[in-house]
Order: sequence, then structure tokens, then C-alpha cells
Amino acid sequence: MKNFDWDTLRIFLAIVRSGSLRGASQTLGVSHATVRRAIDGLETSLSTRLFERSIQGLSMTQPGETLLTHAQEIERQTKQIERKLFGLDANPSGTVRVSIPPSFTQSFLAPILASFAQAYPDIEIELISTNKVSNLARAEADVSIRVAYDVDDDLIGRRLVQYTICAFASPDYLAARPNLTIGDGAEASWIGFSANTDWVADSPFPNAPARHILPEIYPQMEAAAHGVGMIWIPAFLGDTDPRLVRVPGVEAELNRSIWILLHGDLRKTARVRAFVDHTTDFVLRNRARFAV
Repeated sequence: MKNFDWDTLRIFLAIVRSGSLRGASQTLGVSHATVRRAIDGLETSLSTRLFERSIQGLSMTQPGETLLTHAQEIERQTKQIERKLFGLDANPSGTVRVSIPPSFTQSFLAPILASFAQAYPDIEIELISTNKVSNLARAEADVSIRVAYDVDDDLIGRRLVQYTICAFASPDYLAARPNLTIGDGAEASWIGFSANTDWVADSPFPNAPARHILPEIYPQMEAAAHGVGMIWIPAFLGDTDPRLVRVPGVEAELNRSIWILLHGDLRKTARVRAFVDHTTDFVLRNRARFAV
């Protein structure tokens, strides 16, 4: 093995995760040519081919699969070293990267950020607004706020609050359907999150079809406000929009929870601890607004 560049492992992992050279270049913010030169150089230094190239794209060879296992372990250990070093910082300053679903950035997170910024002026928040569950082990985020999650052994999770969900629609939409009946609802329709509509059967209006798919809550709220259909969303979001009302007769369900997650190695990092504790305290002080 000659002239092995350890930094090319980072590019190798980006190619594997994105599935293409172009995807890796976009992820890393470098040119396509840079990625190609790096992987060609890595294959040359290892004297083996890591990917088979075809019109269908890239597929890993057996040596590539072997390298992937070791590259992931090197990445994990590198991140662990970084976390241990960062954990030595006892002063609450620096940047905290927070991953959160887009629908929770306004009504839920915005007031928390306002309060936190005032309490900790030396800590900056980098918001990662995504429905994807960020991989905390790979340091894609320092803290993740989620509705549902699978907790790995090296993650610390804390349930912030339970919240209710309810059916909302515009007053005009409901006025045009005066005979809307709980348990039926055939004359109305739902706005859904995805093509999976199994939830409709368990909803207050099981005979109302899900006619439209909008995967984000705020576009759903806009559509419902313009009379497109009914939506089934967190009550603390629907209640903030004066154009929407709760569908009469529908009982709000208190069956969802918001969790805050962080990697175990970061629990002693001052800036991360400050954000987690401040968020937890803020939500606990205002928990009544989530359960109505």
C-alpha cells in the first residue's frame, strides 16, 4: 500500500451513503472531479477495485465491503475522540446542532430558541430542519428532537412532553357539510401525510377518503385553511391558526410524545447540556399547552 490518504475514507463513505460520485460531491461540497480523483487514488493505493461501475450506477465489490466495515469503525473512533475532547470544554459557548422536524420549528422550537438565546448569548444554534432521523453516532447533529425514535445503546433520551392530536378544518368546509357524522364522514375527505392510509380506518371519520398527500404539516394547514379537506395534526399547532377550527365532536387524543435525544459522549459537554436542560425546563413550564 503506497501513499494512502486517510482523508479519502471520508469521501469513500460519502459515496457509499449517497450511492453515486455526484451525490458524494454534493454532500461534501466539492467537485465531481475531486471525488473521482480521490476514489481513483484510493483504489490505486489499495491495489484493488472498490466499486463496479455500470449504467445502473455503482455497486461495491467484496474489497469495498471489507473496507466499508473498517472505514465506519475509524469514523466512529474519530468522532468519539472529538467528543471526548469537546467534553473537556466546561464553558457554555460554541455551536449546538439541533435536528428537528420542519413542522416543529415554529410553534414548538421558536419560543425555546428565543428564551435560550437570552440565557446563553455565547451559544449558537445550528438548526437542521429535517424529517430524517439524524444519526447522532455519526455526529450529524448534537441533539435530536423527535416524535418517534429507536434508541441505540449509546444514546440518551428524555421524554419532554405528551401532546394531543385532533381533527381540524376551515369553518367554511364544515359549514358545507352540516351532516358530518363521527364514525362515517363519507361526504368529507382527509389530507394525508403519505400514500399509507391505514390510519383512516381508526380515525373519527373512517369513511372519509384521504384524497391528497402533503408530507409536511404546515402545507397541510394551508390546504385545510383553503377548504381542501380535514387534517389530523398536533393540537398545539392547529390551535395557533385562526383560519382553522377543531372539527366538532372529535375528541383530542393524548397519545404522542416529543423526545429529546443526544449522544452519550456529549452529556457532559457544557453547551449541549445547557441546551438540553433549558429545553426540558421550558417545555415542562409550558406543558399545559400541549395536552389540551
